[in-house]
Amino acid sequence: MGRAVAAALGWPFIDLDAEIVAREGQSIAAIFASHGEARFRELEREATGRLRDARPSVIAPGGGWVTAPDTVALLRPPARTVYLRVSAGTALRRMRRTVRIRPLLRRDPLTVLRRLLDARQSVYEQADLVVDTELLDPQGVTQHIVAFAKSSLP
Repeated sequence: MGRAVAAALGWPFIDLDAEIVAREGQSIAAIFASHGEARFRELEREATGRLRDARPSVIAPGGGWVTAPDTVALLRPPARTVYLRVSAGTALRRMRRTVRIRPLLRRDPLTVLRRLLDARQSVYEQADLVVDTELLDPQGVTQHIVAFAKSSLP
């Protein structure tokens, strides 16, 4: 969704995980395996900090990014957050084959997704915009976010 929103707004799209992979020269799974989640979250914070003075952009962080308030605070304000609400079952279907490369979803992904969603739900719901993606097609989601972004501009 991030790429579609960025294209509609004419803004750059930044995949935070891809930025970390490029900088570290190893996959997220490899970072988790060799250094652990705590190190990955440090790298996430560093990558976020590098975006602090970027021009308006659409940034797609991983699902755990929002659980580190000090990391989120590096961009807010002026950044706005959007939560794409989805059930664990729908998320799993949408991830398809990428589930196996996600370190936190290696075993029993549906159970893990439900647990992560339960643990993170209250933080996710604090987003500036919540879009229920169960009810909208990708174009509808994009339109909602683009309208929100345009209304949030100074």
